[in-house]
Amino acid sequence: MKLQTQSGKWQVASGMKMRRTQLGISCHPSPATRHAAFTLIELVLVLALLVVITSLAAPAMATFIRGRALDSEARRLFALTHAAQSRAVSEGVPMLLWVDEKNGAYGLTAEMSTKTTTDQTGNGDPKAENLTVDSTLQISVLNLGLNAPTTFNNLPAIHFLPDGTVDEESPQTVQLTDSAGVARWLVESPNHTGYEVSDIKP
Repeated sequence: MKLQTQSGKWQVASGMKMRRTQLGISCHPSPATRHAAFTLIELVLVLALLVVITSLAAPAMATFIRGRALDSEARRLFALTHAAQSRAVSEGVPMLLWVDEKNGAYGLTAEMSTKTTTDQTGNGDPKAENLTVDSTLQISVLNLGLNAPTTFNNLPAIHFLPDGTVDEESPQTVQLTDSAGVARWLVESPNHTGYEVSDIKP
């Protein structure tokens, strides 16, 4: 049984299959179309491969990120020593770069006399800086002065004199360590003119 519209473009054949005869378009997908999609097994294999690649790359990425944090903190500490020297020379006032090992912090302040009016921080230096070490790192002071180590509020401190040199009783080494045990050292130069960053233990 066949039915035909007035335009003659559409036909209904037995079995209720509709085809557009003039354009040759069928409602049934071709074999090539059926095989173009991924199967479930193929998707599972791709996901498993991604998991393996991620597990191999993750440790390397974690090490890279820790290394970046360690180097960045070392550069920041080194820059603070330069700022301390510059201020000591330009202002003619000794500077103290203190280290708080327990709270993971360090900072810079001028060595003020007791007659100096204090600011809101209580240390009398409006240009004082207080910095916090990255949460993945630890800071510690090594090789303190033998006679009377320089301190600020009972914390070990590097003492920069107005001529830009480092007081002999200042700590010789400051160590930064990450969670993997990798370290960087801020080491005093032999002629007491400053500090330098080293990745070799002094």
